[in-house]
Amino acid sequence: MSVEDQPVTVNHYESKLKLKSYVIGFGLSLLLTLTAYLLVTNHGASRHVLIGIVVLLALVQFFVQIYYFLHLGAETKPRWKLAVFLSMTGVVLILVFGSLWIMTNLNNRQTIPQQIQYMNNQDGL
Repeated sequence: MSVEDQPVTVNHYESKLKLKSYVIGFGLSLLLTLTAYLLVTNHGASRHVLIGIVVLLALVQFFVQIYYFLHLGAETKPRWKLAVFLSMTGVVLILVFGSLWIMTNLNNRQTIPQQIQYMNNQDGL
């Protein structure tokens, strides 16, 4: 019996749907990443507008990856994946914003002579 003569099973159909989902997600992620890259490298707008566009593209890509790769919008079982995902998102947000807060605070507390000394020490490396 050849491959074409075998009946199509549900698993075969589901695997084709998953593959299609992954290909669409990959294409959209690639498109969003290249769009952000080209806008920044070609100076497509002013600095503040570019920051807003890149943040918007990052959020869109975030939701594309959640839907097409993690399949969070398509599950029918209890929302355990969603609960774990939201907990992980909270931890990542704490790490990112905490790091930014610490770096900004350290930058504001550094005096001009300390900055000059740091820069002079970097030239000697």
